[in-house]
Amino acid sequence: MVKIVQQKDPVLRKEVKLVPRHEITSAPIQKILADMKTALASQEDGVAIAAPQIGVSLAIFVMSGKAVLYENAKKHGSENVEKVMPPDVVFINPEIIKISKKRVSVPEGCLSVRWLYGQTLRAEKARVQAYNEEGKLFEYGGSGLIAQIFQHETDHLKGILFIDHATDIQEMPPETK
Repeated sequence: MVKIVQQKDPVLRKEVKLVPRHEITSAPIQKILADMKTALASQEDGVAIAAPQIGVSLAIFVMSGKAVLYENAKKHGSENVEKVMPPDVVFINPEIIKISKKRVSVPEGCLSVRWLYGQTLRAEKARVQAYNEEGKLFEYGGSGLIAQIFQHETDHLKGILFIDHATDIQEMPPETK
């Protein structure tokens, strides 16, 4: 089982290293990607994870297919969206290349800051350029949850946690069944 590191772990406060392009398809990087996907899938409420969250100081994050499904359902109405889970999307050496001026206050939490939630100010829309797991450059734009994920995860890659700038932080542990 891949462990998700928690807020006191110093790896979460380091700036990450870029992944050399020729190493993207290497076995060690592919193993990290698999570990990240496994860790993300193990968390029912997780929509994305950055490499530092599994103790790896590299510029990588993975967005869950759940986030894509959620945004598509919100945009097109849930009855118009195919219910097949889209694959997770891998972002290697991501860079936000476009961001809207309009900011919105959104509720936010983090798999590495368990059970704390607060309000954060995020750009309403964002576009990221990154490499996928095959080493191909691509762009991905989104609004709402997708834009929030891009900003939250790229913050992780700079050693920033959402609690550094969130307001109205509250502890909300899961209800025991």
